[in-house]
Amino acid sequence: MGGSALTLHATRRPRGRLATVLLMVLALAGCGNINRLDPPPLAATQSLPILGIDNARFWPDADTTPLLAEIAQMISRRAVIGEPRQALAARNFLALSGGGDNGAFGAGLMVGWTASGTRPVFDVVTGISAGALIAPFAFLGPDYDPQLREVFTEVAPQDLILMRGLLRAVLFGEALADTSPLYQLISRHVNDAMMAAIATEYGRGRLLLIGTTNLDLGRPVLWNIGAIAASGHPKALDLFRSILLASASIPGAFPPVLVDVDVAGRGFQEMHVDGGASLQMFLYPPTLDLRDRTRRRGPARERTAWVVRNGRLDTEWSSTNRSVLGITARSASTLLHFSAINDITRIFLTTQRDGVNFRLAYIGPEFNAPRSEPFETAYMRALFEYGFQQGLAGNRWATSLRPIGSIERNNDGP
Repeated sequence: MGGSALTLHATRRPRGRLATVLLMVLALAGCGNINRLDPPPLAATQSLPILGIDNARFWPDADTTPLLAEIAQMISRRAVIGEPRQALAARNFLALSGGGDNGAFGAGLMVGWTASGTRPVFDVVTGISAGALIAPFAFLGPDYDPQLREVFTEVAPQDLILMRGLLRAVLFGEALADTSPLYQLISRHVNDAMMAAIATEYGRGRLLLIGTTNLDLGRPVLWNIGAIAASGHPKALDLFRSILLASASIPGAFPPVLVDVDVAGRGFQEMHVDGGASLQMFLYPPTLDLRDRTRRRGPARERTAWVVRNGRLDTEWSSTNRSVLGITARSASTLLHFSAINDITRIFLTTQRDGVNFRLAYIGPEFNAPRSEPFETAYMRALFEYGFQQGLAGNRWATSLRPIGSIERNNDGP
């Protein structure tokens, strides 16, 4: 009866008054359109040098020739520093997924892996969203474990975001929260010393790739952080910080990040958001066939893809409220969950095709620490410790995929 009463009440409102209210809401919403520079012309975007750096980024959904050229340069730099070709040293690739505060799992895993004494040097590190915040520390190695621990265990919600009033955010803003505290946290750790260290490793033939989503184009972007760091451009550090912030900026919840670009002397702005809007994680494009490259170069070397899912693989039961927000939120979380599963499946199938060893770490159903709000310190510390123990044990990496909810783990070590 309650629904009928509400309907009857609504039908008795004068149509003119209802129309006036709707017009006022639309007018107010129009005021929320925040000014920005135009996005660059579509035809120029894909080949547009950023800060004058031709290889500053790649488009994984398009022609992989530029990425292939970068890999060729990576091999050349290794040859210059004297790596013996006949040794066929093992290669290790690390892919870090998004996951919000669940990124504490991946951070703990890295630190525990160091403590186990078996953590390798990664030739390629990729990161999305929370994984992007882990990636620079993981790329630079165990010396950066203390900073990694601090970022994921010594912060509270107010150290990352400032919530705005819901009505004001919807009508006049671009996001529900202000991420200036997160940018300050990034700036404290991503400094000139880190940039110099990344540039040095890039010169040794290693790659660090961070993913964002170009919202104007609706396409994923892979940023070549080593090339940006090695460029020596005075704005390179600011760009790197902006990329990390953008990769973690959930659309609608966090503000997008605008990247200034120049086309024929005219200024434009690209709008970038969370890389998870297009990819939850990535290793390398399936169109890049390492198997063919191995055949051309002779005997195959051992390659291992270490894939870290900052989240669970099984679905979590939840009683969904019968409301617009409840249904929308549950649907969105389901979409993101299976987007991640699909990305992991794609990586697995690609590595199997190319003869690359597959290893997967994730949050198991046995982890059940309570969480009262996002980025709760106690929850993140518990998850960091859980990841630490998994990394320390060294024998909980899945080696193959079965149907969701049935993952074969390797109990004999990596």
